[in-house]
Amino acid sequence: MSLIIGMSSLFSFFTSLIRLTRLGNLLIIGFAQYFVAYFLVDKATLTDSRLLLISVSTILIAAGGYIINDYYDIKIDYINKPERVVIGKGIPRRFAILFHTLFSLSGVAIGFVLSWQMGVLNFVSAFWLWLYSNSLKRKPFVGNFSVAVLTGLSIYCVEVVYQSEEVLILVYAVFAFFMTLIREIIKDMEDLKGDDTFGCKTLPIIWGIRRTKQFVYGIVILFLLAILTIHFYSVSLPLNFFFFLFFVPISFLIVRLVRADTVKDFLWLSTFSKVIMLLGILSLIFIHTS
Repeated sequence: MSLIIGMSSLFSFFTSLIRLTRLGNLLIIGFAQYFVAYFLVDKATLTDSRLLLISVSTILIAAGGYIINDYYDIKIDYINKPERVVIGKGIPRRFAILFHTLFSLSGVAIGFVLSWQMGVLNFVSAFWLWLYSNSLKRKPFVGNFSVAVLTGLSIYCVEVVYQSEEVLILVYAVFAFFMTLIREIIKDMEDLKGDDTFGCKTLPIIWGIRRTKQFVYGIVILFLLAILTIHFYSVSLPLNFFFFLFFVPISFLIVRLVRADTVKDFLWLSTFSKVIMLLGILSLIFIHTS
């Protein structure tokens, strides 16, 4: 009987750890890196141990970032998302700090195994994630920008290791940056109540929902202009595929954002932003075959 209880507790612990580290998001990171390497660098990278180490190190650092973020946000999350709180329930606080440290240090160490550039990049990323969780995320725009830059770097690190000089890797890193920036600002609108209660100074709190939406519209326009500029002045992109996989979905997102005014609306928009990111990654297939 005690063995069954022990196994049940262990299963519950690992289930909580999976929830805490956002396994789905981590898989998207790895998926994106493999797609970028396979379609833009060389098909042989699919079985290259370096690509596996890139993904493992990035995922470990991202997992550590999720943990420390939730560690600092326990009180806020009890207001915004009480059902999603894991630390203090499924995982003790001291274990959360332990896993954050182990994951972050392991990710940095693996980075240095790959190259000193990757090691430095991973170290900066891990430190930046800690700084974001500790203070940056409570500042207007700085926190959103930080997460967006780190997401873009998770794509660009493939170029850091392989040195392929492929312009499209930078294009997709920029894509990841912009979509993450949009999503992070939408999430701030979703979390306005809890953030305001604990003194955070996010854009929706200092500007209000209406002005923050206008800012997002501006980011989307800037993003579209960047894509078109790259297409006409740098590298030709298959705009016919981009139209259906990116322009149509993001137009739909903007229409829904205009009408959004509840937490449920902003949650839907945040989730749909992830869908657009996945569609963007899938567009690599069409670029490769066009």
